[in-house]
Parts: sequence; structure tokens; C-alpha cells
Amino acid sequence: MPLRRPWNTRATMSWSAVGLLTSLLTLPATGLAQSDTLHPVDVAGTEHRLNVPGDVRVEKVASLDAPRMISIGPGGEMFIGSNAYKIYRLAPPYDQADTLAEFDAYPNSVVQRGDYLYVATTDALLRAPYRTGDSPSRDDFSVYAELPGGGGHDTRTLAVGPDNRLYVSLGIQGNCSDQYIGEDYDFEDRRGGILVLDESGDSPTWQAYASGLRNPVGLAWDDTGTLYAINNGPDHWGYETPREVLVRAEEGSFHGMPWFQWVDGEYQRDDCISSEPPRPASEIPQPVATLPARSAPLGLDFMPQGSMLPLDAVTAVHGSWGTQPDGSAAGDPATRREPRIAGIVIDAQGNGQVNDLITGFQDEQGNRWARPTGIAFGPDGALYFTSNSGETGLYRVTFGDGPVGAEPELLGTPNDTEQDAAPSS
Repeated sequence: MPLRRPWNTRATMSWSAVGLLTSLLTLPATGLAQSDTLHPVDVAGTEHRLNVPGDVRVEKVASLDAPRMISIGPGGEMFIGSNAYKIYRLAPPYDQADTLAEFDAYPNSVVQRGDYLYVATTDALLRAPYRTGDSPSRDDFSVYAELPGGGGHDTRTLAVGPDNRLYVSLGIQGNCSDQYIGEDYDFEDRRGGILVLDESGDSPTWQAYASGLRNPVGLAWDDTGTLYAINNGPDHWGYETPREVLVRAEEGSFHGMPWFQWVDGEYQRDDCISSEPPRPASEIPQPVATLPARSAPLGLDFMPQGSMLPLDAVTAVHGSWGTQPDGSAAGDPATRREPRIAGIVIDAQGNGQVNDLITGFQDEQGNRWARPTGIAFGPDGALYFTSNSGETGLYRVTFGDGPVGAEPELLGTPNDTEQDAAPSS
């Protein structure tokens, strides 16, 4: 069934909101903004402009050092990890940040669950007692569960599921690393997918949830409780192939990588790895949606209940380091995939389409003033995203006469379509 939330049915709707809806409904699915659907606006708090639909406003609300993933706690506080080894907390209206603690390992993400704050570093899940407004120090955090560590893709995205369990995504080390989330692999090589924490025993242990994803940075649940992951594909196929994928990450699902890649509407064997695939291509579910190769989608979030935006989800697209024609870093920087905020629509058959929502982070020469990284809707209905490069910090996007979405209340738990893509099963 279609995932799109019912539109806000208040008796009054501003003409600016109507204009925004019209603009969004006509957004291109090409990955390239068109002048008749997106228009430039000043970004408050900066000297830059972005291209947006309708009456959308963007402002920089806080300067942060290399911020990454965003989460909203049950008390309405916002938590942000960083690759500056700091974790941040912002209370509403999210315009002033407190540095809670600094770590000696990379805290990509931080979440609150109950009376604890959890931090995912590259090789461990840490936790500290926490209640809204507390100020824990680094010494308050202790190791709750080890994580498979190692180099390469060293981010660990932590999220609290609707079942109140802790989930973490982690990528394989490189393009073709023989790593897999399975008991036949050593603990340090159980990478490339999603783990879920089993806390039923004397000590918490990680269990396989979904596997076969090279670098699934973004995790989010729709309102039916289904988990989605957005993946960064390999670099060794060049600039155009394979496309980045959004997948429905069901318990036990295998998504092929690094043994198989989604190319020309089917899974093809990748000969860069010689080991036997743990499961055949026939068991791999088709992607929900795709983006151009090398786009690097990172943060992912679904629309809040009551949103007027005709979208199901949004993703923060970081942009590529690879250039045309061969995908190496040696080409013209102007040919790199552009950073952007993209909107995702999923139809009744489960097929997704990715559209430009906000562009303009990269100029015609390839210079970038910001790169979207984490993304989340706040309790106020506004959309927030981080940039960990250029003008680093937290940005707020509001719609029409103000934030468009759910009434300000606490949340609790939280492209481009290939022409030849087959329907999702």
C-alpha cells in the first residue's frame, strides 16, 4: 500500500502552502533541478543561496564541528554525533548547542532510549544514565556492547526501533571486502548491514538483522514499522554504475553486496570478490528506489504524521568525490555528483521515485559550500539537516507560513528512478 501520510486537512491552508504542494508535485525525477520548479532563496545566517520549491525557507541555526546523524529524544531534545569526536545536544528551538562529551573514537550517532543515552562509535556501543537536561561527561559513559571495528567505512548509525530495540548499521571495509553479517564470519568481519541488540540475556549481544549492504548509513522506519536503509554502493565500477539503492530491510533479508550489484534492472555478479556468495541472487529483494551512482545518500527520515508534503521520505545526499568520466577523483570537480536534499515517493506497489527537493550546495565549478549529512524532522514539523563540510552546522527548513507537519508535540521513537528498474516484490 502507499506509504504517504494523509495530508493535513485543516480548514485553512495558506496560498503559500498550496504553491509548495504544486511545486513538489511537479518536481523532476532526473536529479537535475529545473528553473520552473525550484527557485533560489537566501539561506539565513549565511551568504549563500539554495534552490527550493514553493515558499520554503532555509536557515542556519547552529554552528557545529563536523556534525553527522541527528536523533530526537523523547523529551524533545536533539542529539547529533560528529566526526570531530564530539556529541551535541540542542533543546528546542534548536539554535544553541551544548557539547556533552568528547570521545577518542568516532561517535557518528547518539540516541536516547529511556533513562540512558547511547553512543555508537566505530568499535563499541557506549551508554550513560541520562534524563532530559542532564550533562553527562565522558567518564559517565561505559561500554554496553562491543561492535565490529576496523578501518574503511567507520561510521556506525544507531537508531531506536518502534519495538524499542537498538539497531546499528555498519559498512564493509572497502568495495569488495569479504565481510558478512553471519555467524560463519569472525566477529570483526560481521559488517555490511544492520545488527539488532539482543538484551534478553545476562549481557547484550548483537544479532544479524539484514545483510549484504556495502555502506548503509541512513536508517528509518515508516509508520507501519518497516525498516528502510539507504546504501552507498561501490566505487570500482566507475561513475555511472551501480546506482545507489534504498532497500526495505526486513529481518533476515540479504541485499547482495559485495557479491552482487544492482545493474540495468537486475543483480549481476561482481567478480571483484571470489568467495562464494552466502546466498543466491534469487533471494535478493529488489530495491525500492535508486539514485545515480556515487551520490552518497546518508541521512534518511520518513515524513511525520499530518505532513502536507506529498512525499514519503527525505534523504540527505552528500555528493560524490568521484568525477567523470571514470569515477576517479582526478577529473573536473564540476562533474562530481551534487550534494542535495531529495524527496522520496513510494507508490502502492512499493516502488520509489527520488526527486530533487533542495539543491544549490555546489556551484558550476564544483565548489561546495555545504554537504547535507544527517536529516530529521523535529517535533515542530520543521526539517533539520546537518552539514559536516564547508559551512558546518545545523540547518532548519520550514514550509509555507511556518513548519508544515504535525502539531508541535514530542515524537517518541523515532532520483531518480531507473527506467529499467523492475517492480519491488
